[in-house]
Amino acid sequence: MGKHVVGVVRCTTPVDSVREVIELAGGLNRISKSDRVFIKPNIVFWSRGVAFPKWGVITTSRVVEDTVRLLKEYGVNDITLGEGTVVLDPKDRETQEDAYRYLGYRSLEKQYGIKCVKVFERPFEKVDVGDGVTLNFNTDILNSDVVINLPVLKTHAQAVVSLGVKNLKGTIDIKSRKKCHNVDGDKDLHFYVSRLIQKFPRMLTVIDGIYSNERGPGFDGKARRTNLLIASWDVLSADFVGAKILGYTPKQVPHLAHAAQFYSKPLDMSDIQTTGVDVESVASFHDYTFPYNEDNTLPMPLVKMGISGISYPKYDTSLCTYCSLLTGAVLTSIAMAWKGSSWPNVEVLTGKLMKPTPGKKSIMIGKCLFEANKKNPELKDTIFVKTCPPSPDKIIEALNQSGIEIKPDILMNLDKFPAFFMKKYVNNPEFEESFFQI
Repeated sequence: MGKHVVGVVRCTTPVDSVREVIELAGGLNRISKSDRVFIKPNIVFWSRGVAFPKWGVITTSRVVEDTVRLLKEYGVNDITLGEGTVVLDPKDRETQEDAYRYLGYRSLEKQYGIKCVKVFERPFEKVDVGDGVTLNFNTDILNSDVVINLPVLKTHAQAVVSLGVKNLKGTIDIKSRKKCHNVDGDKDLHFYVSRLIQKFPRMLTVIDGIYSNERGPGFDGKARRTNLLIASWDVLSADFVGAKILGYTPKQVPHLAHAAQFYSKPLDMSDIQTTGVDVESVASFHDYTFPYNEDNTLPMPLVKMGISGISYPKYDTSLCTYCSLLTGAVLTSIAMAWKGSSWPNVEVLTGKLMKPTPGKKSIMIGKCLFEANKKNPELKDTIFVKTCPPSPDKIIEALNQSGIEIKPDILMNLDKFPAFFMKKYVNNPEFEESFFQI
C-alpha cells in the first residue's frame, strides 16, 4: 500500500491556499458530484455577550467559506454544515444560532445553497465503537457520503492536542460526551476520543492553522498567528503531522497512541508522506498544560500572588466540558477575593475522581462528585454544589460559606467573562476579526 499523503502549506491567499493544500493531499477526486457532503467546523465556545478571543479557538470563516466554494466549483450541491457547541444552559438554543449568524454560516446558506444544522437539535444514532463501548452520533454526519473535517491547530489542556479526531467529539450527544469523561483507568477520555473515527464515512481533514492556540482549546489559551493549513484524506495522518507541528510526537498524545494501536498505524510516521512546506521548518512548540505548583494543588498565577489557605487541585480527564467552562471564572473570582490573609484551609474539588483531604474544608463542585460521595458519613461538613451544570450562585454560596468571600461579578455574568482575555490582542494587527466574518 502507498503512503498516506499530508499536504502542508502557508496560508496566504483566500480560496487558493485551501485549494493548494487539498490538491497536495490528493484533491477532491474521491468525491462524486452527487455525494452528500458534511462539513464539520470547530466552534468549541461562543458568547453572545461580548467579543472574545476567537483566534485559534474557532475554525475561521475564511477556511469554511473557501471549502464551500471549492466544493461548489467541483459540482457538489448537497452540502450540510453542522456543529454541537456546548453552552452552560442545556436549554439554550440561541447561543449557537448567534454563532451561526455572526460567523456567516446563514449567509453561506443563502449564497451557496448549503444547509446548516445544529447537532443538538438533530437525531442521534447509537454506534458501537468497539470493546463494548457505544456512543450516540449525529445522524446527518453518519449518513453523509463524505465528511470535510475542519478542526483548528491547537493544543488541549486534557487531550494534549485537539485536531481532526478530537473535533469529531462535537458530533456526539451530551450523554456520550459525559461518558468520555469517566473514572475508568483503561477506558478514559483518551480511549474514547481514539474511537470517534470508527464508523465515519470517508473523510478529508483540513486543519485550520491560520491561528494556532497554546493551552487550548478555549479563549483562555494563547493564540498565535501561524498561517498554516494541513490536509489529508487520512485523519490520523493529518493529526500526526499537526501534532508534530505543535511540538509533539504521536506517542506523546495519548488518544493518537491509542488510535495507532487500534488501527495498526505506525507511531513513527513511516506510513506518511508530507508534501508542500517542510514540517520541521514550521514546527513550533505549543505547551498544552496550564502551570501548577509542584504538588498540583494551585495554579501558578495564584501561587505567585502569595495566596494561601486554599487548594484547587489540577483538573484531570474526568472533568467534563460543563465544569471546565466554569474553572477559569471560579479561579479568577478567588484571585480577586484575595486580601493577603490566609484562608481557613479550604479545598475546591472538581471532576469525578477527586477525594476530600482530612482536616480541610472541602467544596465539591458538580453532580458527579455529589453522587459519588453523598452517602459517605464522614463528609458531613463537605459543601456540595449538586447541579449539572454547576450553578454559579451555588458556587458563590459555597465559597462564601467556607470563608472565601468572593464578589458575584464574574460568576453571575459569565457571558461577559471571556472579554477579560481580549486585552492582549487589542490593537495587534495579526489578530483580525475579519477572519470570522463573511
